[in-house]
Amino acid sequence: MIVCSCNVFSDRQVIDAVSGAQGMRTPGEVYRCLGCAPQCGRCARTIRALMDQVQANGCGQCGEDCSAAGLSGMVAAE
Repeated sequence: MIVCSCNVFSDRQVIDAVSGAQGMRTPGEVYRCLGCAPQCGRCARTIRALMDQVQANGCGQCGEDCSAAGLSGMVAAE
């Protein structure tokens, strides 16, 4: 699902960025990791929700066959 229509990035890209980076704590850090900046800001809550899900599932701690890999599409905070 598209999370940010201004910068055109998906929930999978956010999950991958958060899972692969250590210590990412804000949506702003996710934007920078994806090579963009917030524009309208409507997606910030969705990014935060995805970050919380990744952290709750301990992503980045297990292999590629992790059951949390199915997170994509679970959040619609807007």
